[in-house]
Amino acid sequence: MKRLLTILLLTLCVNLSAQTLRKYSNEFMNIGVDAAALGMSNAVTAFSSDVNSGYWNPAGLVNMEDKQLALMHASYFANIANYDYAAFAMPLDHDSAIGISLIRFAVDDILNTTELIDSEGNINYDRISKFSTADYGVTFSYSRRLPIDGFNYGVNAKVIRRVIGKFANSWGFGLDAGVQFESKNNWKFGLMARDITTTFNAWSIDKEEFAKVQDAVEGQNQELPETTELTIPKLQFGIAKKFIYRHDFSILTEVDLNIRFEQNNDLISTSVASINPAFGFEVGYIDMVYLRGGVGNFQNELQIDNSEKIGFQPSIGIGFKYNCIQVDYAFTDIGDQSVALYSNVFSLKIDFDCFR
Repeated sequence: MKRLLTILLLTLCVNLSAQTLRKYSNEFMNIGVDAAALGMSNAVTAFSSDVNSGYWNPAGLVNMEDKQLALMHASYFANIANYDYAAFAMPLDHDSAIGISLIRFAVDDILNTTELIDSEGNINYDRISKFSTADYGVTFSYSRRLPIDGFNYGVNAKVIRRVIGKFANSWGFGLDAGVQFESKNNWKFGLMARDITTTFNAWSIDKEEFAKVQDAVEGQNQELPETTELTIPKLQFGIAKKFIYRHDFSILTEVDLNIRFEQNNDLISTSVASINPAFGFEVGYIDMVYLRGGVGNFQNELQIDNSEKIGFQPSIGIGFKYNCIQVDYAFTDIGDQSVALYSNVFSLKIDFDCFR
């Protein structure tokens, strides 16, 4: 119990930083959605053209022919944390489309033992309660074709809600922007700029509840943290092409570059920016069965002997589409190549075109 309270206190103090740019604030919005994309190591910025484009690149929404609905569920850290996603999008006309999506990343049923011992030193297990720490992200998307042939653009407006039980909560707001271009020989290019305005989060802390945590954990006398976060922008650039073989088989390949404006352990890192590549592919048969794979999250990992080793995160996935219903599965982090535990991800996509 003491360990859980220590973790909670440290979470509050780390998350609520002192009015500075937070490199990793709102990271739950960067995990990714759609098992098809996760099976390709998130390398879909250029090719994304369905309801999930609201997350990957809103410029792709304009390529939908009818309304679409998407759902996804994944469990992380040995089923301790649950990640859920739902999205809906629809075309307004031939040249524009809109969408909305919701992400929830949470750890539920955490034991709150701050009131386990009363003022007289008596232990009363009935005083134990449960709480959740949950992050919510709601995204409103708009996409439109440009007068230039092959160009689309899209924008996202994001509302962020983060809750740590009764101890603290925050509201945030940010903007994304994306473009896509398809050449005459079917090469596709995409650029997604996340948090272009630096996403803003304002925290509200319950001082009384926070004090209970401080009193419950020995030696923890941290000052009340400040309440403002700003998330720095990120860029994703992708190139993709789809090949058709004997009418029945298709091969989609894409290479993405994920760019952060910081120096870290990414494969390419400078004092100005770091670049992390990702590669994904999808083999399809008669537009019904899909096999996917990818490699990403390349990191320069320091070993015990001070040497460096390049770590990476592979992914595989399969998909099945019948009429307008598509079910996808992804298995990530095979072989423990990264510090995160492997996860099984399932998603469902429904295209309303069949119901017209």
